[in-house]
Amino acid sequence: MPVETVPGVRGLLVDLEGTVYEAGRPVAGAAAALAGLEGRGIALCFVTNTTSRPRSKLAAELTAMGIRAEAARIFTAPIAGREYLLSRGLARCHFLVNPPMLEDFEGIEDVDEAPDAVVVGDIGQDFTYARLQRAFHWLQSGAAFVTLARNRYYQGSEGLLLDQGPFVAALEYAAGHRATLVGKPSPDFFRGAASVLGLSPAEIAVVGDDLDSDVAGAQASGMRGILVRTGKFREEDLAASSTRPDAVIPSLADIGSAL
Repeated sequence: MPVETVPGVRGLLVDLEGTVYEAGRPVAGAAAALAGLEGRGIALCFVTNTTSRPRSKLAAELTAMGIRAEAARIFTAPIAGREYLLSRGLARCHFLVNPPMLEDFEGIEDVDEAPDAVVVGDIGQDFTYARLQRAFHWLQSGAAFVTLARNRYYQGSEGLLLDQGPFVAALEYAAGHRATLVGKPSPDFFRGAASVLGLSPAEIAVVGDDLDSDVAGAQASGMRGILVRTGKFREEDLAASSTRPDAVIPSLADIGSAL
């Protein structure tokens, strides 16, 4: 089957989990494809809703996979979240994130009493009743509610795994108000990532395995959306969705042919 083409693209925002790698292992051909794009002058920035590891760790992991990825070229939901919180003077926050993630929130104090905001990331099995109850208490007390992502699930080594979205939904239902999303598919997230490339939205395509967060989010932000058939991709989801990607490719290894 021939690969669909997306003309006029000068920069790519490339998702990580499920696109560049799956369960910690690089997608076959991804590193070579990305190197080839840079050789053609295509600007690259990696974008992710991953909130289990800080940006410095992600950069080290990509480098170990043979992919050139300075931290400054990785735009994450926590980085977007820090910008959002500081811009609104929310400098004392109750975090539901893994402790190493706090390095991406420089300038914001992690507190357990009277926070300005509750900030939710992916804490996996630490989403206990006690943690959720504590967050609910502060939301009921008037704290702002910020979620780094709203993904329903992701592809792990043992199959699809619950992401943070279901737990955010539970807190929203209990507290009676919706969280502010700062990660994908928030338009503010994509605008922040576009600023890393220094390009206009019309010159950028987003490549990812999530039809909603990557493709629909890109298109709503004036960018093109390219879907890969790896990671969480499911053919039945594509068939049932009203979102039409600008291109669907077998994997990131085929991205060169799509441009």
